[in-house]
Amino acid sequence: MSQTLQTAIARQRLLLQAQLAGLLERLVGHCRAVWPDRASLERILDDALPNLPSCKYLYVLDRDAIQLTANLSPQGWLSEHLGRNRRERPYLAEALAGARFSLSPVYLSRNARRPSLTAIQRIDDAVGDLLGFLGADFDLRELPLTREIDQPPQHWLQLKGDPAIRGGLFQQQRVESLMDRRIDEILDLLVELVAAHGVFHGKLHFSSSRATLWLIDDPFRFRLLDYEDLANPGICLTYPRQAYPADAAIPLASIREVFKMFSALRFMDDTIYLRSGSLNIFNGIVGLNFSCDGSHYMRWDDFLHKSLGFWLGTGETCAF
Repeated sequence: MSQTLQTAIARQRLLLQAQLAGLLERLVGHCRAVWPDRASLERILDDALPNLPSCKYLYVLDRDAIQLTANLSPQGWLSEHLGRNRRERPYLAEALAGARFSLSPVYLSRNARRPSLTAIQRIDDAVGDLLGFLGADFDLRELPLTREIDQPPQHWLQLKGDPAIRGGLFQQQRVESLMDRRIDEILDLLVELVAAHGVFHGKLHFSSSRATLWLIDDPFRFRLLDYEDLANPGICLTYPRQAYPADAAIPLASIREVFKMFSALRFMDDTIYLRSGSLNIFNGIVGLNFSCDGSHYMRWDDFLHKSLGFWLGTGETCAF
């Protein structure tokens, strides 16, 4: 998992903890005052639910993590959970180890199989001895999160592929594809589609002679073009005229250079060669997949600064 994504998750957890810890702490005093009377505890939980509008279940456990109350929910009471032993559930580990408040990692719920998390608040008596625990389950769909969209990393990301393919790398050799035979014409056509016809993301599959394209005006559906499509400049008639976007991360003049580098990588060696390459003009990321099944994602300017020797391992080191 990227550091950026880990940071975003940690920030969301801190926000949730700040929201939930105070609400559950206020319930502890009421629960302590009637402990361990089930009916009184359930009334307290039922009264508290409106102040926890995103809570799926609210319940009380004794010191051994045996459930003392029904599961209280906005849809009603679920008494079948009385007496349930939750001691082995992962979300209780911190509480059983002594944490006053804990918030579990996200997990898939047992029944609905939906991403969920559980907050556990310790209940002590007047002198600080453990009485039990207050539990609150939440469905992630219902939680009031900021839900910031994760931003893709801008640094070079390298992923190793199928070990079976890597192990047989030197027993294989590039076979000329239909696209290889007319690669310059096809790449020129792709440049035109990006520059003047609204294509913002394209992936070229050199070995299978096809391309997948995404359009600014229709970003939720991709177009699949086969060799016959790619070899026919007339397809430009089927794509609306659209100026190159001003907020693209890569300058228009550099689009052709990226595609030319794709061509060079395709023919650089009969054993190590490019199988597919992609470019997204809005995040400026180039994606590469090689014959060894190794994949790379990097900024377009970093990509253009790499020599063929880098990719072949004869210049700077590149561990596929």
